[in-house]
Amino acid sequence: MLHTQVQSRPHLFISAKTSTAIPARHPLVRDALVQASLDPQVRAIDYLPSTTVDATPVALNAIVIIRDDGRFHLDVCDARPVRDVDSEGLALMALDKLGLAPLTLTADDIKREPRFANARLVWSYRHHPVGIGMRMRILSILSEDGPMALSRLLSSIRSDRDPSPAVMALACSNLLELDLVSQPLSPATIARCRS
Repeated sequence: MLHTQVQSRPHLFISAKTSTAIPARHPLVRDALVQASLDPQVRAIDYLPSTTVDATPVALNAIVIIRDDGRFHLDVCDARPVRDVDSEGLALMALDKLGLAPLTLTADDIKREPRFANARLVWSYRHHPVGIGMRMRILSILSEDGPMALSRLLSSIRSDRDPSPAVMALACSNLLELDLVSQPLSPATIARCRS
């Protein structure tokens, strides 16, 4: 049901790490969410529409990124909401009270290569169906033999179909990790089971 609702409202973002559909009208916010969904350090992504500060309701529309090193609110510079000074002050107080530090990203941060192209490429496979047999083969190989180059993983999978789309889809499903930061996606890209 949620997937159908998101398809009918393309500005909503969902991934294996989101607890709810997240409004992402700005393309940079969407790209930041894709990258967070594929980032091994990110444990969960949440959305906080509002809160209260001293009994005063405060609209936040905050995207919360929960990483190994803390809880943050996503602050994409080019997509910041326009607020008056009082509203902005209340929002900042609320975020501080919630213990959410800013995770400030510029367009250059988000579009930094090779992560930008790698994340978009992997994410394009998010809806690729992966049968249980293929899923078990891929995860068993990574579990038993540890992290390995993508070329070694793909050559280890016995199948009459190309296993590459399945590997990409499993990365989108948060079942395995791919190194999308150090180099363009290639046979040398390291894959590992999600810890």
